[in-house]
Formats: sequence, C-alpha cells, structure tokens
Amino acid sequence: MTALEPGSFLAELTPLERDDLEARGRVRSFERGETLFTEGEQPGWVAVLLKGRVKAFSYREQGGEALLAVRGPGALLGEVAAIDGLPRSATVAALEPAQALAVTAEEFMAFLQAHGRVSILIMRMLCQRWRDADRKRVEFGMFDATGRVAQRLVELAERFGVPYERRGGGEDAGQSVRITLNLSQEELAGWVGASREAVSKALRTLRRHGWIETGRRRVIVHDLAALRRHAR
Repeated sequence: MTALEPGSFLAELTPLERDDLEARGRVRSFERGETLFTEGEQPGWVAVLLKGRVKAFSYREQGGEALLAVRGPGALLGEVAAIDGLPRSATVAALEPAQALAVTAEEFMAFLQAHGRVSILIMRMLCQRWRDADRKRVEFGMFDATGRVAQRLVELAERFGVPYERRGGGEDAGQSVRITLNLSQEELAGWVGASREAVSKALRTLRRHGWIETGRRRVIVHDLAALRRHAR
C-alpha cells in the first residue's frame, strides 16, 4: 500500500479498527479509466482506496463531466449511499491504476456498529466535505476562471506535489513543485465549472506570469506563493 493522505479515513483508524475492516473486505484492482461506482446505481459496497487516485464526477445535462472531487490513498468512497440506502450520487473512476478494499454495505454497517468512534470520524469527514463544497460554491461567484484554476492548482500542488528541480539549476532550483496527478484540461474545466477554452486561456495567463509550466498532462508550479496570492 502506498503512503496514505494525511487526515484520510484509513489514516485515522487505529490498528485494531483497520485490521477488523480489512478482515471484512477484499482487495480489488482497477485500471486507469475503470469505473468503481456509477451514478444512480444501488449501493452494494463501499471502497477504501489503498493505492492510486480516483475522481468523483457527475455528467452534465449539456454534455461533459462536472468533476466533484479527487481522492487519494486512504479515502473512503461510497459510504453515503451505503448508510442512507439511496442510489449513488456520483460516478467514481480511476485516474491511474488503483487498488481498493471492497467491503459490502452490510459488512460496512456492521463495522460501524462495532466501532462507534468510527461513526463520529465519518460524521466529521462528511462535515468537512460539506464545508468544502460550500466554499467552492462561493468561489464560483467571487472568482473568474483564472482565479478558480489558480485555486485548484494550489490544492493539487499541496496534495499531490513533489519537489522539482529546474533544468540548469540556479538559486530557485528545487523550489518548484511538480503536480503528480495527471488531469486533462477537460477534467480541470469540469472541476472549476468553466469551458475548456476558458481553462486554456487561464493556464496561458498563469504561464505568462511565470508561475506555472505546462505540458501534456503535466503541470509544474514555479511560484506557489504567487499562485496562492492570486487564488485569494
């Protein structure tokens, strides 16, 4: 299993809780682009991501995807539908080869009944997601496409960034950050609620300032502090 995201569901479990949960499920593997859950289907199981990253999204009526979230190792997926018994509210697909612990909805509920502390942990996690969703709704009204792209790049750099040394060295070498999550411009557009053309223009603006460098499914942030200031 790869390193868990700090604060993720699996990272917050005690060794005893983790062992019990693992005993109730089985590990499944998914290729890039493969679907874990489909919006509207009945909840048969929940997933705990062990390796790789996934995206949660809904299809827009006018076409395309509205990207709702990106989750990394340790994330709990599909728990809301398992708890309330209603159809799934989003589709979840692998952004890269992934592994997940698959636990049936019945076993997951039994796990929660056996470990009351975990139920409180999930409530806190859901509250954090709701607050994040509220914050993003405010962003749509306050910021233009460039500001929203900057905000998502800051989030990606903080969650999925690794140090990157610029070619040729120099005093700024090692201060850049390479975002290891490969999102397409279409996926980024679905995340910020803008057209692909608007996202392409926003990236050009950020490149012109020298804050980022982009390539095919590659983003390097050269000035994260400036990007943060613009995102605010």
